[in-house]
Amino acid sequence: MNREITRCAWVNEDPLYIDYHDREWGNPLYDDLKLFELLMLEGMQAGLSWYTVLKKREHYRKVFDGFDPHIIVHYDDNKIEALMQDTGIIRNRLKINAIVKNAKVYLDICREEGSFSDYVWSFAGGGPVINGWKTRAEVPATTAQSDSMSKALKKKGMTFVGSTICYAFMQASGMVNDHTMDCFCRK
Repeated sequence: MNREITRCAWVNEDPLYIDYHDREWGNPLYDDLKLFELLMLEGMQAGLSWYTVLKKREHYRKVFDGFDPHIIVHYDDNKIEALMQDTGIIRNRLKINAIVKNAKVYLDICREEGSFSDYVWSFAGGGPVINGWKTRAEVPATTAQSDSMSKALKKKGMTFVGSTICYAFMQASGMVNDHTMDCFCRK
C-alpha cells in the first residue's frame, strides 16, 4: 500500500528539503550554538529563499568555523575577503559582516543573560506556540513576538534580524509550530 504523505505546501521535491522539513523545521531547538547558526543562516536568506541557503548550509558551516562565535569574532579583513571570493556561500559583504558583528552580540547576550537559548525563547512566551493554520496562506510573515525579538536583537546591535527573519527563525527552531493542519508532522 503506497500512501502519499502530506507535508506543508512550501516543501519542494528535493530530498534535502523534504528531510529538513520532516526532521528539523518546527522541532524545538534549545542549543545555544545551533540557535546562533540558525539565526545567522536565516539572515542569509534575506531577499532569497530558504532553499537557496539550505543547499549551501554545509559549506557555510565549513567556512564559518562551525558557526563558533568565539572564532568568528576574530575574523579580520583577510578572512572577509576570502569569504567574498567563496562561490559556495552568498557573497554579500553586508551579510558576511553581519555574521561577524552578530557573533560579538551573541557572546554579549550569553554573558548578560546566561544563555542565548533562554533569551530568544523568552520571546515565545515559554513556547512552543502551537498554531492551527489550515493553509499556507494563513501563516503570517511576522507576529508581535517576532517584532519584539527583532527590536530587542537590533537594540543589542545585531543586524539582518528583521521581524520576518525572526519569525522564520522562530518557526524553524520550533518556538512556533506552523506546520499546517494537514501536514503529517502535526500528528
